[in-house]
Amino acid sequence: MASPLLALDAPSLYYRAYFGVPESITAPDGTPVNAVRGFLDAMSTLIRGRSPDRLVCALDYDWRPAWRVALLPSYKAHRVVDEEANAEATPDTLSPQVPILLDILAALGIPAIGSSGFEADDVLGTLAARGPAPVEVVTGDRDLFQLIDDGVSVLYVGRGVANLEVLDDAAVLAKYGVPAAGYADFAVLRGDPSDGLPGVAGVGEKTAAKLITAYGDLDGLLAHVHEQPKGLQAKLTAAADYLKVAPEVVRVATDVALPDFDPTLPKEPVDPDGLAALAERWGVTGAVGRLTTAMARN
Repeated sequence: MASPLLALDAPSLYYRAYFGVPESITAPDGTPVNAVRGFLDAMSTLIRGRSPDRLVCALDYDWRPAWRVALLPSYKAHRVVDEEANAEATPDTLSPQVPILLDILAALGIPAIGSSGFEADDVLGTLAARGPAPVEVVTGDRDLFQLIDDGVSVLYVGRGVANLEVLDDAAVLAKYGVPAAGYADFAVLRGDPSDGLPGVAGVGEKTAAKLITAYGDLDGLLAHVHEQPKGLQAKLTAAADYLKVAPEVVRVATDVALPDFDPTLPKEPVDPDGLAALAERWGVTGAVGRLTTAMARN
């Protein structure tokens, strides 16, 4: 099998690193760098375990795009701390670590890219669509299960990078009762409180899976609402406005504009002196050393 492109959901990984590594991990000046160290160590583990020849980090240039909010105002609304600035509730000691991480990635020669008006999910969707296969999407976001196909798998980090779940279409079907291609419509019906998706009241995972399996997709189900038991007809009818807009919100874009970048994973840093200075300044020489060793041996 050809070496994969590792497409990393960077926000998902650095959030998990922040909460998974003690905040007592600090730079010499006292700045917390727990998310930075955790992210770098996660990358080392992934490179050693997956042997990629390409690696790209996807970024949120807009964590709550206006076009998704216009369709569904509840989308991620519970996370907003400043409506005018569209600011997300983020731990005070995490936000300053992101620029540090991006500086280190640049010195390593690992691209970190985003697209104006889109989330990291949409960048990942575009990378998966462009290929070439195989593509392995690394994330803690179940919404990205919809990207899985013959050339694309998801490395799910819900239990940590050291306990990856490698998910293909058969794994999604076994776990949720729907194929990966039906996962987005399944999620629309079930809902997802973490993203502000209400779902259809009274329709849980089992019912959602049964309906998508029976009708293939949401459009097929809605074309046969009249065939459903009266109770379910009433639930689907009551959610009609939501069901008109939610699919576009949940479905990941696969054609966003991306900057030019070289995904080739380098064997050595492109700026070794700059990298050494950053590692020393931020007290992450061990994590950087582990990562550069993994890159050299890959």
